[in-house]
Parts: sequence; C-alpha cells; structure tokens
Amino acid sequence: MTDYRRFYIPQGTWFFTVNLAERKNNQLLVEKTCELRDAFRYVKRQKPFRIEAIVVLPDHLHCIWTLPQGDGDYSTRWNLLKGWFSRTIDPGERVSKSRQKRRERGIWQRRFWAHLMTDQDDFNRHFDYIHWNPVNHGLVTRVVDWPYWSFHRYVEQGVYSKNWGSNERFELEGVE
Repeated sequence: MTDYRRFYIPQGTWFFTVNLAERKNNQLLVEKTCELRDAFRYVKRQKPFRIEAIVVLPDHLHCIWTLPQGDGDYSTRWNLLKGWFSRTIDPGERVSKSRQKRRERGIWQRRFWAHLMTDQDDFNRHFDYIHWNPVNHGLVTRVVDWPYWSFHRYVEQGVYSKNWGSNERFELEGVE
C-alpha cells in the first residue's frame, strides 16, 4: 500500500483538485450544486476557511483555500465536506469490494490533489487555471458562460473582464 504523506501549514493557501470516483459521463456535481454548496457552508461553520477561487465541473472540482491562523488541517475539512455531500445523495452508485468492506460510498475518489501556494505568481497561475478550466474541458467556449464558479464574483470586483480568457490558454504541470 502506498504511504501518502501530507504536510500541513497553518494559515497556508492551497490549490485542490477533488474528483468523483466514477468520472466518465458523470454529471453529479453540476446536478447537485445546491447540496455541494450546503456541504461547503456546513464545513466552513465547523472549521472555517476562506475560498479564494472555485470551479465545479461535472465530475471534479478545483479550488483555492486559505486556512486560518494556527490551523493547517485541510484533510479534515475535505473529509467533512465529502461526507456531508455524500449523505445528501441517494445510494445507487457502483461500490467496489474494498469500499464495501470499509462501509464507504462510491461517490468520491479517496485521495485528492493538494498544492501549497509558494508565492503570488504561483497563486495567480492557479487562480487563472481554475477560471479557464470549463473552457479547457470543452464545456463552454467562453469563460463567462460557465455558471458554477467564482469567476462572476471576480468580474463584479473588476479582477477579470467579462471577456477574459478569450485568447489565452492556461495549463499547469501535474494537474489532472
């Protein structure tokens, strides 16, 4: 068994990729956005954090979180969020033998990608990547047309223009 090691930096800012277990033709996250939003609210009440950016795609999501001073525990937050969301979904997904043995659902992949932001340039690249992602996956042709994310908030704040991303392409090594 692989031994995954995570490090926890209090007040760190992290980029995450979290996937559904069954990704092919799965629309669960965009079909259940209200439930996902409720799960985020629940976790933020239990263990506060700030969402800097987020995009919810049909089968996975990307986000950037900043954790509070003295707290670097993002794993508990993801565990709570996945659990809360899973309890709102009717059973029926395929559940592997190993998950059955552990009495787990088959909604989420067990692991997730976490990357600690190292500087402002790193943050900016991940921030843009999140907002470009629906175009990258062919879900929309214009960035502004995707409804499930933080892009619209940043247009209102003047961080992005409405037609941002029309001629750009954003890729991050080691993501997806």
